[in-house]
Amino acid sequence: MDITSLHESNKFTWDLTALKYEQELEGEAEFLRNGGNSLKSCEQRLLHDLGAWCHRAIHLQCAGGVDTLSLWRQGAKEVVGVDISPRMIAVAKRKGEIVEAPAQWVVSDILNTPSELDGSADLVYTGCGAIYWMMDIQAWANVVARLLKPGGRFFLYEGHPLDWVWDTESETFQFDSEHGYYFAEKLSDKCWPRPYFESEETLAEVEPQVRAKQWTLGEVINSLLGAGLRLRHFDEYPEPFWNQFENIPTETQRRLPHSYTLYMEK
Repeated sequence: MDITSLHESNKFTWDLTALKYEQELEGEAEFLRNGGNSLKSCEQRLLHDLGAWCHRAIHLQCAGGVDTLSLWRQGAKEVVGVDISPRMIAVAKRKGEIVEAPAQWVVSDILNTPSELDGSADLVYTGCGAIYWMMDIQAWANVVARLLKPGGRFFLYEGHPLDWVWDTESETFQFDSEHGYYFAEKLSDKCWPRPYFESEETLAEVEPQVRAKQWTLGEVINSLLGAGLRLRHFDEYPEPFWNQFENIPTETQRRLPHSYTLYMEK
């Protein structure tokens, strides 16, 4: 598997997807300017007051930067957003300028995050559909570890990997005919942002080459332990961070986990 080529293919797709983020730029900037915070309630509760301990927060796979700038709203004195898509970084940079945030923005494959940032982060943050795009989970965890200061913390809020086994069109939980296997090794193209492309007439002629890899909870946690981090907190939640099961009643959805948090320390 050529990891660099797969990441570059996804980069092209995310550059195209940035159109959606450009359209939302002014609204999200206004939200932040009015004191808004896009972090989920469980994230805000666990991270608590970043102003008490976080000078620099580095957000890996920051996309359009609204969550990055929400870390600043949460109290981080300085934020750094890293993303493979130049167009996404341009959106994030403009938001940061509008709200006058102390922010830096870096265009880079996460696995090649500049060494100048090594050992500088009190917090490394990522999530909301981020790690699926990493084709080498141990290499990713090693980057997290090298960015953190001794005693620095890592926080992940992510979609639960169990969600990948279910048929998203069904009215109840049924195994997906192609991906209904939790321990599947193959890559998938049945993921966001494909639904966005399929719904946009202006992009109808574009055939995005998107590849995602589902990592089990064990693979994610063990990769970070292998990079030298220690576990502070792990939890699972019945709420999804986006509603991929539109036909399944909420009371049925809540019988299973759909998201999780992972909090670790170097």
